[in-house]
Amino acid sequence: MAEFNYMTEAGLYTGKTLRGSRAPRYKRFETAAEAVRFAMEDLPGSQLRGCVLEVNEARFDEKQIRMLYDAPAYPLSRREK
Repeated sequence: MAEFNYMTEAGLYTGKTLRGSRAPRYKRFETAAEAVRFAMEDLPGSQLRGCVLEVNEARFDEKQIRMLYDAPAYPLSRREK
């Protein structure tokens, strides 16, 4: 993946839950790093499927979000597993 700026504003569109809850489907973040962390650490797996991260009109699917989270350049601390 080309160089990615984790400090850019980002939007996150979450996938649908299995139960079809009415939780917000779009959330704005000050940084892409915060959006990636939220997607990987706070969303249930069912919502991560179908998730899309939007940064400067570029879109990243759930697999690409995982790659951004696992990348050595990811600037935030990761939650203990």
